Amino acid sequence: MAMGFWDDFKRFFFRGLAALLPTVLTVAIIIWLFSLIQTHFGEFINKWSAELTARFYVWIHGITDAKEVNQLHLNVSVWWDKWFFWFGFFLAITGLYVFGRFLTSFLGRLVWRITERTLIQVPVIKQIYPSVKQVTDFLLAERKMEYSKVVAVEYPRKGIWSIGLATSSGMRTLDEALQGDLVTVFVPSSPMPITGYTITVSRSEIIDLPISIDEALRFTISGGVIQPLHERTDEIPFGPKKTHTLTETRDKEIPK
Repeated sequence: MAMGFWDDFKRFFFRGLAALLPTVLTVAIIIWLFSLIQTHFGEFINKWSAELTARFYVWIHGITDAKEVNQLHLNVSVWWDKWFFWFGFFLAITGLYVFGRFLTSFLGRLVWRITERTLIQVPVIKQIYPSVKQVTDFLLAERKMEYSKVVAVEYPRKGIWSIGLATSSGMRTLDEALQGDLVTVFVPSSPMPITGYTITVSRSEIIDLPISIDEALRFTISGGVIQPLHERTDEIPFGPKKTHTLTETRDKEIPK
């Protein structure tokens, strides 16, 4: 009875956890992102905004007493944190927007390209920055890799079929050298589909799959556990094939 209750508890507990965890993690990531902006940008902007406001007030009224100036700075800081705590966050969001607009210009792209080349030459940063940039580009970049369809391809060897995402036709030099219709396919890896392998194969060697890209990514992330409903087949039990014993075989071959 105890084991039955425990198994039942684990079953429904993990089912509820699997249902709620995506929503909880999404909300947690959004809160963390906004907290990150507020902590590293908003609070810094609020601090200097209060400081500039206090200095401007001192300059306008010609206050020279050091004790009065220090008290004024403290009062302005408390007043700013109470009524204008949102100002730093708002200005940080606006600044990120302006910075994003700047990066779309020719000068912005040039400056950022030089900055990235400099960063990847620093001993410690060059081991971290490329991986972090790969993740952020996959999640936040406006121009993502565009996939035309989901395909199956024999990779990494004949007889092993992998799920791939067709990205484009093959390169012209390869196409002319091989005299064939080639397709470039990105084969994502499990459980992190942001990494994988890019291969070029003949169009005749791929099979188009009637599933969406989201379904293909879920299939890859789950290691094949989550399959599209319309692609499921009858479950085949895995295990050794049933074999006849020596007695059963002898009885069949030598009738009495």
